[in-house]
Formats: sequence, structure tokens, C-alpha cells
Amino acid sequence: MSEQRPFRGLAEDPAPAPAGDGDATDAMTFEAAMAELESLVQKLERGQLSLEQSITAYERGTRLRRHCEAKLEAARLRVEAIAFDKSGEPRLEPFATE
Repeated sequence: MSEQRPFRGLAEDPAPAPAGDGDATDAMTFEAAMAELESLVQKLERGQLSLEQSITAYERGTRLRRHCEAKLEAARLRVEAIAFDKSGEPRLEPFATE
């Protein structure tokens, strides 16, 4: 068997993320996380990665997906509708999803 090196990102990416980068993910913007997630998905779908790289990419993708979901939830909570109660007093209503 060949010697295995730890996977630290995808070779063709300009700035690969370090292994175990859960904290680095927290600082990413939604757009940056989505772009990286889309790139990982494309590489996984094309079969461009070894088994070990695929597993690492899947784990990274899971962290990115969770990060994006958290960012979207935070944005949703910030978007609130101002409504008026029966007495004419303004109040905030939660964002309606549909």
C-alpha cells in the first residue's frame, strides 16, 4: 500500500482549509461556505477524489451545510414584520415562511 498523507484540502483549491477546521468554518460568510460546498459536491459527483479524500470532503461538506443552515436561520430571525395590535400599538411578528 502507498503511504497516506493527511488530506488538507483539495489540491486545485487556491486556499485549502486546514484539517479539523470547524472553527474556521464559523468565520465564513454564507456565500463563501456555499461556494466551497458546491465545489466539494461537484468533485464528489465527478469522482475526482480518493476514498479518504471523499470521506474528508463529506465531513467538511456536512460542517459547511450546517453553517449555511445556521446563517439562514439567523437571517430569518432578523427579518421580522411589524404589525399593529387591536389598540394600534406596533409589535414584531415572526417571519412567515409561507
